[in-house]
Amino acid sequence: MPGSRIAPRKNALFGELLTFWLVMAEKENHDPCLAGCPVQATASVIEHKWATLIVRDLLSGKKRFSELQRSLGSISAKILSDRLKDLEQKGLLRRTVYPTVPPSTEYELTELGKEIEIVIRAMQVFGLQLQAHARG
Repeated sequence: MPGSRIAPRKNALFGELLTFWLVMAEKENHDPCLAGCPVQATASVIEHKWATLIVRDLLSGKKRFSELQRSLGSISAKILSDRLKDLEQKGLLRRTVYPTVPPSTEYELTELGKEIEIVIRAMQVFGLQLQAHARG
């Protein structure tokens, strides 16, 4: 994502979705973060330290375990393996094992996993704002 440009339509869509959600919550006269809260459901997917960065790296396409580990820097093999299993169990990524010696494994986002791109892009925009604010 470094150096990537934010698609204006994606940001507009994010704003439209957020507005729709808030309007619907107000119409139904209830707190949008009670039982079944969609924000809480999303947070449960990206709550682990490395989950968003793994998804970010897979947005560009399939990656092998070693490619992910290299791109993430200081993540241990065990933690990466745990996060990949978790994201696979939640239906966000697909793991393909090839019968080679040694076996090679590729990871890619599922259609559901690709839908979280808008959240990652919103985090990128907010991160840029935080960085600009910190610089004064």
